[in-house]
Amino acid sequence: MRRYLRFVPPALLLAVVAELAVFVVVGRAVGFGTAVLLVFAASLVGLVLLRREGMRAWRGFRTSVESRQPPGRQVTDGLVGLAGALLLAVPGLFSGVVGVVLLVPPVRRLVRSGVQRATERRVSSMVAGDLFGPRTVRVRRGEPAAPTPPVDGDVVAPPPVDGGRAIEGEIVEPRRP
Repeated sequence: MRRYLRFVPPALLLAVVAELAVFVVVGRAVGFGTAVLLVFAASLVGLVLLRREGMRAWRGFRTSVESRQPPGRQVTDGLVGLAGALLLAVPGLFSGVVGVVLLVPPVRRLVRSGVQRATERRVSSMVAGDLFGPRTVRVRRGEPAAPTPPVDGDVVAPPPVDGGRAIEGEIVEPRRP
């Protein structure tokens, strides 16, 4: 994770430069006063949406927990909505446009699935199963897999193959020494 932190300062600098460039272009096109009013209006709308998206995310989380469903989908959807509203609330035209785009339902679904995949890659399979529920694994017929090397004296058998159809199962991470 630390290797990604080195990109944060240049990304923030790039975002500030983009905000200034967009403000100057819009200010020259429609006038300075109108550009300032656009920034304030976008921030005000963002603050209203931030409250609405926060309440929506909380209700979705509570509903999924009360119905004993995995809350991962509602949590990621809420996070994407909150990120969009937060970007809209931050003063700036460029961040406002990015925030509005994140609030559009098809884009929101696309980003939500990307966040879900990234989360599943970063957490253990047990935590991912608790968050997002059981996952479908497609098994294809092929060469039989060689047994994995023994871990603490246990021999792990190759996974079963069932004619290329999806079989129900559980993904378990191997124990690490």
